[in-house]
Amino acid sequence: MLEALAWRNIWRQPIRSALSIISMALTSMLLVFLLSLQFGSYETMKSGSLRLFDGFGQFQPEGYADDPDISRRVENADAIIAALQDLPEITAITARATGFVILANGDRSFGAAVVGIDPTNEGGVSALASIIIEGRYLQANDDGTIVIGDGLARNLHLSVGDTVVMLGSGSDGSVAADVLTLVGLFHSGVNELDRQIAQMPLGRFQETFALNGDVNTIALSGAHLSDIVKINTELREIARENNVVYRNWEELQPALKQMITLDMGTSGMMYVTLVTVVVFIILNTLYMSVLERTREFGGLLAVGMRPGQIGKMVWMELIFLSLLGAGIGIFLGSAITLYLKSTGIAFPGMEEIFAQWGIPAKIYPIYTPFTVLAGPSAIVGSICLLGFIPYRHILGLEPVTAMAST
Repeated sequence: MLEALAWRNIWRQPIRSALSIISMALTSMLLVFLLSLQFGSYETMKSGSLRLFDGFGQFQPEGYADDPDISRRVENADAIIAALQDLPEITAITARATGFVILANGDRSFGAAVVGIDPTNEGGVSALASIIIEGRYLQANDDGTIVIGDGLARNLHLSVGDTVVMLGSGSDGSVAADVLTLVGLFHSGVNELDRQIAQMPLGRFQETFALNGDVNTIALSGAHLSDIVKINTELREIARENNVVYRNWEELQPALKQMITLDMGTSGMMYVTLVTVVVFIILNTLYMSVLERTREFGGLLAVGMRPGQIGKMVWMELIFLSLLGAGIGIFLGSAITLYLKSTGIAFPGMEEIFAQWGIPAKIYPIYTPFTVLAGPSAIVGSICLLGFIPYRHILGLEPVTAMAST
């Protein structure tokens, strides 16, 4: 009975109720879309940056992150790779070895990080193979070849087909020297990669740097970053069993993690402010309507209705209004989000900035229960909670004084 009365009372003032519903619907729609876009941009940033080179996770020797010396090796790489292959969430695994060298062309020389990679598996973890702008990427049967970033090539005045002299230090302290043929140039848009990174076949690297078949890191990837995050415990257990360290995406890209955390904090304050303003505007409107109905409540009290019942009825009116507004907002926000989820949102003029994080030209919102329900739920929850204010007002009414009010 109270539910029916509450629903009827909502439409006694259709214009006021409609305006309240529209306000909550538009706010809910905005929150659904903004949260979906925000978290979609985070996923795009993380996946784009990690897929560019690092991978979604890495196994490294103890202390390698602080001191990436070539002598720090993963000596049981085959056992780790075998264990990783049993995890269905992992779609690609590749072993790497890295050395810091001097690359020279004639009288020009620059420092660089040369990474020995397995061309067969590297493409599943790193996107460098897909951003070759001149020449080709490394192939499975390559030996004395190398690919470098276009920035490093400009500094060394190199072109595809030229020879590059490499000089470094082997894992045993010996001199690691080699002459390699440049077969390809890549351009990522990330200065640190384009000016400092080179890749050569892993077998040739291990021979040149006296690694005896060992590697320095094992990188992995999956269909989605979230899939790898879910098995973080299993990956750390594999690392513990093989006396190495597992580093997840947050440890591989701490600057990106800090930027996302900062953005979430500032955005969270904006969302809280928006919800607070809307909730108090709606509550003020509805509270004024309660005050206008004091004589009506006095009549209900006079015919035997208890104050608690009237208070519950008014509280239900608030709940029905908020649910209706939030429901419409969720529907509209979902429609916009799902449409843009398939088409993406382009930001003209931002390509260079996005490229610094390995982000594509378009950002795609994500559609999850959290992004859809978090904002509208905050509005509904706040209104339901603050509905205690008119409820308390009604509990204090007396039939005679209420009926005498104007």
